Amino acid sequence: MYTGANAAELKSNQESSSSATLVLSNGMRFSGESIGAQASIEGELIFTTGMVGYTQSLTDPSYFGQILMFTYPLIGNYGVAHAQLDSEWFGQSGFESDRIRASGVIVATDSARAYHWQSQRTLGDWLKKESVPGIAGLDTRYLTQLIRSTPGLRARIVGGATSGSDEQFKAPGETSLSSVSTPTRRVIGKGSKRIALVDCGVKWNIVRQLIDLECEVELLPWSTDLSTVDCSGWLLSNGPGDPQNAGGLIDQVKKIMTADRPIFGICLGYQILALAAGAKTEKLKFGHRGHNHSVHLVGTNQGFMTSQNHGYCVIEETLPEGWSPWFKHLNDGTLEGIRHQSLPHRGVQFHPEAAAGPQDTRWLLENFIQEIRS
Repeated sequence: MYTGANAAELKSNQESSSSATLVLSNGMRFSGESIGAQASIEGELIFTTGMVGYTQSLTDPSYFGQILMFTYPLIGNYGVAHAQLDSEWFGQSGFESDRIRASGVIVATDSARAYHWQSQRTLGDWLKKESVPGIAGLDTRYLTQLIRSTPGLRARIVGGATSGSDEQFKAPGETSLSSVSTPTRRVIGKGSKRIALVDCGVKWNIVRQLIDLECEVELLPWSTDLSTVDCSGWLLSNGPGDPQNAGGLIDQVKKIMTADRPIFGICLGYQILALAAGAKTEKLKFGHRGHNHSVHLVGTNQGFMTSQNHGYCVIEETLPEGWSPWFKHLNDGTLEGIRHQSLPHRGVQFHPEAAAGPQDTRWLLENFIQEIRS
């Protein structure tokens, strides 16, 4: 167990720490302490309000290509466990992929001590091992206000001297799902029903939940010809970027929607399902990212707490005939779920598998599997 450094070690760490600069696309600059790798990176600046689960968030492929800022100040205080990657069970609980997927990290303070019996290293050590730069010591509350008032704000973390900080910011590029999707088809777990999981950047806990529900999972690259797949039901996974860039996958989903096999979409998968149905999507002003987002089950007085991580939403007014709103966000009224009125096709914008976050909506996965079995 990592119990932190003694006074001499802490002093040594402070003396060896180096500076870093956060440069924003609006011209503002902020100086802080460099944590993690000594490198310079650029990406969309986003924030998450989650109080726990920083290892899950940083390894979530949905954050690929983004600089992730944590609004909660106690980040790194329980350290990072050693990942025991197991191919059969698809990774250790606490990690959502095999490496850090965010391009960079911003925290208010970098905890020099890690208080947890499973901790093997500090957040800073983990970032260094993964070659991911970070910056600490900034006013994350003020930066959050900037993000909320400046749509599409981009940032650059520059380690050490500020050389290169005056370079022109790149225009946001398309996120290739090939960067986060499995390269080959593989079968995981055992069960009487096979779920075809289209990997657009799947969180490992989705696979864990399906295995826990006694399903056999065939993990598919996002570019798979879905007509070659034999399964009992389809699950379209979460992932990064603009859903309209999914291209050929949207056309593939249109084809499988003509059959009566159940389809369930999560986050990006939900957006792809909506586009395949004929709806439209748009970019949110600053996205929904955190573990305390409340949603309303349409037509009832029921509400649920959910874990969310997305920058786009489905436009309710564009839903085609035969589709109905299923969930709505209680803060801004955006659409959080859709379902077909007669076919077993549905999807949600939030994460019913949580990890990290509340487990209020796990029943959605349970109902999906029960529908397949019945």
